[in-house]
Amino acid sequence: MAEVILRNVSRRFGQDVALDALTMTVPDGSFVVLLGPTGAGKTTTLRMVSGLDRPDAGEVFIGGHPMAGLTPAQRDVAMVFQQYSLYPHLTVRENLAFPLRSPILRTKQAQIDRKVQEVAEVLQISHKLDNKATALSGGEMQRVSIGRALVRNPAVYLMDEPLSSLDAKLRADLRIELKNIQAHSGATLLYVTHDQVEAMTMATHVGVLDKGRLVQFGTPREIYEDPVSIYAAGRLGQPRINVLPADLFAGAPARAAFIGLRPEHIGQGDGQDSFVKRVEHLGDQTRLHLSFKGHDLITVTDAHTTLDHGDIVKIQPQKPLFFDADGARIV
Repeated sequence: MAEVILRNVSRRFGQDVALDALTMTVPDGSFVVLLGPTGAGKTTTLRMVSGLDRPDAGEVFIGGHPMAGLTPAQRDVAMVFQQYSLYPHLTVRENLAFPLRSPILRTKQAQIDRKVQEVAEVLQISHKLDNKATALSGGEMQRVSIGRALVRNPAVYLMDEPLSSLDAKLRADLRIELKNIQAHSGATLLYVTHDQVEAMTMATHVGVLDKGRLVQFGTPREIYEDPVSIYAAGRLGQPRINVLPADLFAGAPARAAFIGLRPEHIGQGDGQDSFVKRVEHLGDQTRLHLSFKGHDLITVTDAHTTLDHGDIVKIQPQKPLFFDADGARIV
């Protein structure tokens, strides 16, 4: 496997800046998730690493080697796209085996058969191996697309929202399987998603992107607990962090314009009155939608709470995060 380094990589499409002097290191053997809204530069970053696109400026290194001038095949990467990338006239078995038949890999037939069977079992498509790709559902086609990458042993796996088209149960199952595969193989994996659960459960590191720049890079826990800005704080956490004017509570630093409170960091029973607007019972916990001095916020409480719409509950901040007027963290 290999370390991936992007050094001052920039890319424009006309007047639009996709990447703005992006510098980031993907450690060898890590599972790095890129987070950010549409247009943040996530997919463009994958295309820079894969060689499907070239930077206007800057350098990309894989395993310590510069990638300038190398084709995707020469870079030894395997990419899974959000859209299905299958050969419709081939069976599932033939689609999975296709990368292994490359003249570069020269894989023996027995090894091809073994790898195809192993991957098919992991992705729960063993019973579809002799079906044509056109006879599959959308979710099945995406599983085959993922499988085409997993059968190989590349230097780097690149995945662009590969689970977005799957149903909830299969998505949860494959999150576990992908993480297990990555952990056991020691593979370097760069993964794009909008799903915060995927980032929290799979990533060893998270890169938060905004308008082509790297805002923060660290473990999911580091970014969740110690974000550098309101923007970074909002990338992880469901429900999202509550951001309120800092002067609603006592004790804010002098420069603080906003206070950030994770739902679990709002104490109940003491403090100031808030109005219960809605109660969501979720089995293991209950979410309270509150109105506090004209501002909406969400907190969590005991699963068996008796609170209901119209009740008054006293709240106070616990482990607050403070931000200045520009949204930068005040530590």
